[in-house]
Amino acid sequence: MTIACARARGVNLAQGVCDTPVPEVVRRAAQAAIEAGANTYTRSDGAPELRAALAAKMRRDGGLDYSPDGEIVVTSGATGAFYVAAQGLLEPGDEVILFEPYYGYHRNTLESLGVRPVYVPLHAPEFALSLAELERAVTPRTRALIVNTPGNPSGKVWTRAELEAVGELARARDLWIFTDEVYEHFVFDGAKHVSPASLPGLRDRTITMNALSKTFAITGWRIGWLAAPRALAEPFAHLHDLVYVCAPAPLQHACAAGLEKLDPEYYAAIGAEYRRKRDELCEALDDAGLTPIRPRGSYFALADISKLPGASGDERAMALLERARVACVPGTAFWEGDEAHRWGRFCFGKTDEDLAEACRRLRNMQV
Repeated sequence: MTIACARARGVNLAQGVCDTPVPEVVRRAAQAAIEAGANTYTRSDGAPELRAALAAKMRRDGGLDYSPDGEIVVTSGATGAFYVAAQGLLEPGDEVILFEPYYGYHRNTLESLGVRPVYVPLHAPEFALSLAELERAVTPRTRALIVNTPGNPSGKVWTRAELEAVGELARARDLWIFTDEVYEHFVFDGAKHVSPASLPGLRDRTITMNALSKTFAITGWRIGWLAAPRALAEPFAHLHDLVYVCAPAPLQHACAAGLEKLDPEYYAAIGAEYRRKRDELCEALDDAGLTPIRPRGSYFALADISKLPGASGDERAMALLERARVACVPGTAFWEGDEAHRWGRFCFGKTDEDLAEACRRLRNMQV
């Protein structure tokens, strides 16, 4: 869709590229680190300054207590974190529960390792979890489940009660919990992000995966991390070294500086800014006749594109691009069943100018 959008000279609300400015303290720290010579490999688990800053951040924001020396591994983005964790814990033929709509990289990573995703639907518009459906999906081959909160593409913010119920099942069936928490600061309308590893009894079976890609608007830097019990973190670090060597060294130092110097108001402002952008986009989608589901987190909104011409979600997304010169991602990237052809995912992590132009084009479109 990004390639097609460029050809059509459209506004790209498809790819989840955060176009907002990088904080100045982070930019300047990257420049300073390069000039200071921080341009060689780091340790396999990452620069000590960044691991210390991440440990402090997790303690402050999520009530998570992980040692920076032995329980945190800096990775090449959250996707790198998931790849090495899945490679370390799963075998070909294993099954992993994937809540639908899912993030495509999660499915693709599992399949690349010969692991079978087993889909459990979350029911729109609230993307509610059915414990009965989850329990029916677990088999003797199930090894883990993946929780993405806030969710991409759904914008679902998992509640404490839902996470406790999932945790109870994980303990009863001895399952690992992989959590992707990249959008933890993108929460709206009084929603509260809860890290599963902070709940009683879940720390030792949870692999927490995160990144600074969205928080600092540095999606191209590939700075992520995972937090896990010491017995797991060390082999994860070795696997990351084998696959990626290390995340970019000067950018690790820059992210450490950002974590140390940015005050709590910066993180609070993220939620306020993106709530405004969400409302602007959802109002335009409503006006265009593409009814949205207003997300409680992330910077994505799903909208009903079934009124657009086409027999499939892909064809409807292309019709939108042709009519409005606005790109979305069709639901075929996130669902296996019929819902895939109803929904399109729209990213509102855009500059004010680009978002306003996309909204203008949507409103001027005839469905």
